[in-house]
Amino acid sequence: MTPLRTVFLVLVALGAATMPATAQIRSTPPLVEENGKLVLDALGHHLAMPRPDWLTGEDAALARVESTFLAEDGQALLEIYPKGESEALWTTLYGARISRDENERTLADYRAALMTLHANSCKPELTGFFQLGQDNGDNDLAPLGFVCGAYADRYSTYAGLGEVMVASFRRSDTGVAIIYQEWRGKSFDPGDPKTWPVATDIVQARANQLAAEVTLSKAD
Repeated sequence: MTPLRTVFLVLVALGAATMPATAQIRSTPPLVEENGKLVLDALGHHLAMPRPDWLTGEDAALARVESTFLAEDGQALLEIYPKGESEALWTTLYGARISRDENERTLADYRAALMTLHANSCKPELTGFFQLGQDNGDNDLAPLGFVCGAYADRYSTYAGLGEVMVASFRRSDTGVAIIYQEWRGKSFDPGDPKTWPVATDIVQARANQLAAEVTLSKAD
């Protein structure tokens, strides 16, 4: 499943799209580093988020990662990978999706759509979701966690693999952002965190960062 297809399926789950648009692929994402954060300017929005957690030191992050950026009408997707990894082959993925939305749907709607999408990509008996904190209304959500012990059989390219994801949600007056990180590895038992492709303390720490350090605002 390509990243743009993932964005489109989230929209379909929300009833916000009827047919896919042609994607525009940019070789250089509209991404800079400011004050120790990565800042994405897209769709009239300014999204600030923490640096990739696999990087150490103070050297420029953008020179030490791979990234892709895709955009279509009302949608933009940024994904970042460790150096040497790619959209087709990654063990860790860090990304953000921005959608134009004039307060038509709550963040809870987006969370439900994301859960449906990811559950459909995984074997049902090896699928689980968890919440990392308490919600404070439909537009102030705690980070969402997802475990997929093995992908559904129809995704033959990923046979023998599973993933863990954590996602955070932000809203402005005119848009919504989903900021997420995924870890992929060999198939595992969702009920046994020792078998996961990432340690639970790393998942919790990243969720805490996304909850505390991400901001979405309209661009000047």
